[in-house]
Amino acid sequence: MLAMTVTNESGGRQNAFANEPRIDVISPGSSNFNLSQIFVTIFSLAIICIIGIYLIFK
Repeated sequence: MLAMTVTNESGGRQNAFANEPRIDVISPGSSNFNLSQIFVTIFSLAIICIIGIYLIFK
């Protein structure tokens, strides 16, 4: 069961706030995927699609 932070406002009203997860800061150099790998992947998929389309409509 998730616990929520409950506060009492003026007039006896209660207000509940969700408990949010802790934020982890990730350094910019921690990524294993760089831009050239993304371009190679997209280019490879495009070539495979072109070959597939050619073989279908041959």
